[in-house]
Amino acid sequence: MATISKQYITEKFEEVFGQAPDVVSKSPGRINIIGEHTDYNDGFVLPAAIDKYSYVAVGHRNDDEIHLFSQLFNENLSFNLSEIKALENSWANYILGVVYHIQKNGHQLKGFNMVIDGDVPLGAGVSSSASLESAVAVALDRIFDLGLSKWDMTKIAQTAEHTFAGVKCGIMDQFASVFSKEDKVAKLDCRSLEFEYFPLELGEYTLLLLNTNVKHSLASSAYNDRREACEKAVEIISKDFHDVKSLRDVNSQMLREYLYSDYPELYVKASYVHDENKRVEEVCKALEKGDLETVGLFLYASHEGLSEYYEVSCDELDFLVDEVRQYPEVLGARMMGGGFGGCTLNLLKKSFVPELIAKLKPAYEAKFNLELTPIEVVPSEGGHVL
Repeated sequence: MATISKQYITEKFEEVFGQAPDVVSKSPGRINIIGEHTDYNDGFVLPAAIDKYSYVAVGHRNDDEIHLFSQLFNENLSFNLSEIKALENSWANYILGVVYHIQKNGHQLKGFNMVIDGDVPLGAGVSSSASLESAVAVALDRIFDLGLSKWDMTKIAQTAEHTFAGVKCGIMDQFASVFSKEDKVAKLDCRSLEFEYFPLELGEYTLLLLNTNVKHSLASSAYNDRREACEKAVEIISKDFHDVKSLRDVNSQMLREYLYSDYPELYVKASYVHDENKRVEEVCKALEKGDLETVGLFLYASHEGLSEYYEVSCDELDFLVDEVRQYPEVLGARMMGGGFGGCTLNLLKKSFVPELIAKLKPAYEAKFNLELTPIEVVPSEGGHVL
């Protein structure tokens, strides 16, 4: 794979369209340090952008057409600005959705040419789609001088995902892609959308994703089941506590009193969400002190909750987390994302990365007959024009 840079995408644009681009932007994928399945319960998440990006080069046209070229799919597509609609299973939807919602919000666009490429791993749960939507929003904002705020771009990108890609995601992915800062994590309150940054100074440690390269078919149905369980728990408790609007508002006493005996399954699921919100708070405190050992312990605790209580893990993810526990150089690990596949997130000594991969890769591949893909990531800057 070619190293993607401003020069690379500029040259690709010139090759495809015979002109230089007016604007080049890039926007990152993201990881979530902790706070899984808390977003749709009005809770807290702790994302950080990673040093893997979607790149967009864009140039003016003299008509009302948009011409798009994807390097990944080696495909050219063109559309009229007045006739933008979602396509069946197309990479272009991530761009068309952003274009459609910018126009719907009352902004004037003119025709443009666009080339997209990137090195955000696809299907690894690091939000390649949000990174592309954000990069498109950043580029179009600049080339047409739209005056969009960061929140405008975040919400346009999220709405594009809902309506054109058909994924009813929370706000975290697009938020992280737009707002992230280098060497920081952002604690986002998914109810109020208030956020604050905490230091992620890793020193001799690093973050390593281990991609299981598996996606079990349970994922979407289980996700909906978990959401329903959370809503049901809130419904039961809120009959007596009218200010309880989501699991964010419950305490452990309410959970015990209303769910433990009569609804044991709801109790287990709701308790996980309650505990995970607390873990986000504790990890932020530990990061402020530079206490990475404590962060690591909370990563392990989060995985245990996701696997045993919320039941959204799988054999492949559990195997990877169990295997790294034996190494003191690994401070913590957990599954990351919706579950049933994707990556584990590992906090470990930089110097130990090659040895860990050398040990885990053959063991994983022999056991599951699947490739294990390591992805080392660095907390990075949100979307911007280059």
